[in-house]
Amino acid sequence: MHIIHNKIGVPKLTQSKASVNEARFVLAPLPAWFGVTLANSLRRVMLSSIPGSRVTGVKVVWATHEYMTLPGIKDSVLDIVLNLKSLIIEMHDSEIIWLQLNKKEAGKVTAADIKTPSGVEIKNPDLYITEIDPGFASKNAEFSLSIRVEKGTGYMSVDSLKAREEDPSVILIDANFSPVISVTYDIHSVRSGEVINLDSLDMVVKTTGSLSPDDAVKFAANMLQSYVALFNENAREVEPGFLADPKAILEHESAQRVHDAEREAYTPIEILGLSPRTLNALVNGEILSIEGLTKCTEAKLGSIKWFGRKAMTEVRDALAERGLKLFWDD
Repeated sequence: MHIIHNKIGVPKLTQSKASVNEARFVLAPLPAWFGVTLANSLRRVMLSSIPGSRVTGVKVVWATHEYMTLPGIKDSVLDIVLNLKSLIIEMHDSEIIWLQLNKKEAGKVTAADIKTPSGVEIKNPDLYITEIDPGFASKNAEFSLSIRVEKGTGYMSVDSLKAREEDPSVILIDANFSPVISVTYDIHSVRSGEVINLDSLDMVVKTTGSLSPDDAVKFAANMLQSYVALFNENAREVEPGFLADPKAILEHESAQRVHDAEREAYTPIEILGLSPRTLNALVNGEILSIEGLTKCTEAKLGSIKWFGRKAMTEVRDALAERGLKLFWDD
């Protein structure tokens, strides 16, 4: 890390969710220009390189091309295909699979009617596909679709699909595999103590729902890290005097927080208003705070020189006025 972090501390990442599929990430403080450097790199990876699952082909019974209309089916084949492009699927395997949709009943056909095997989940089951007319259903006919789903990255055009397609009955669908819909960011100027002109990175990530925004950011960070590491395979430090050690900084910050907490918890025993004799006895016994006094037992106080029964009663009364007591006192 930049040597400036010895002064400003390690950057803190905070996350807040606007919805299940949208989250805001704020990283600060950063050295000047590091905000845009990190944001731009993460954004490019998230939009181009994260794998996702999409529909790339469909077979419609009785349809030979996408410009047909089917008797008893409200939407044209083209409209059905366009609706299937919006299908959001979470799939763990990387193999190409075929999903089946068969329906005879009149009414709307949605993504919930698609049969899915284990390891495959449809994230938008309410997605409208088409509608079956009552007349079609009365003929005991069946609306049938075979839907091809595959996993990939980036964008795949219909021309690319044609080059490998062997089945002429498959209607090809171009696919944008990325599960990330958008990544926007702002860089704000902040300060830390006397250090000014620092960056605060404010980034909003929105996904389709097949991957959480948090996982999208983690994937992008891991991928960038794997490439950057190639420039220094031996992990050799160049000019280590100008690099900050994040571990040492965090340990220092942790120790400082403990110290600050102890200082905040320290209440001098002088405010109890004890007599000079009792106060001097406690100080000589190295009991300097109310917090330390409440941790003492009667036996411990009795062992202090010049601390007698009268002092014990005085201390108990002073503590009781504050709703406190000695350790193990009833």
